[in-house]
Amino acid sequence: MTNAQQWAGQRLGLPEHGAGSLAKLGRRVVALIIDWSLAMFVSQAFASGDSSVTLAVFTVMQILLVGTLGFSVGHRVVGIQVRRSDGQYVGLWRSLIRVALILLVIPATIWDADNRGLQDKAAGTVLVRMK
Repeated sequence: MTNAQQWAGQRLGLPEHGAGSLAKLGRRVVALIIDWSLAMFVSQAFASGDSSVTLAVFTVMQILLVGTLGFSVGHRVVGIQVRRSDGQYVGLWRSLIRVALILLVIPATIWDADNRGLQDKAAGTVLVRMK
């Protein structure tokens, strides 16, 4: 963070704590584990745990749920939400960009001063706390 920025998300107009503040790494990781586990469960139940099916289920779940509701099952459980930088709902196109970059893994591990991964920067989104 720069001297002009006192907390991650301040440049984006986000509060330091509470609802609407930037989601921290711990919540993000738990949400990802929940979503991936759910995809694995569906894959195991319907396709004998085929890894391609797991990946497909995860991808579809992320695109549809984040694109329409703003959160996946894991996001909802840990109380975080994906929003556009202007506060609006993400939409399917931005959700598609975001999940494609998450699946590449490397973009999701590179963050800026606001703790936004490259997938969020490319999609114009931010992951914030709901409560």
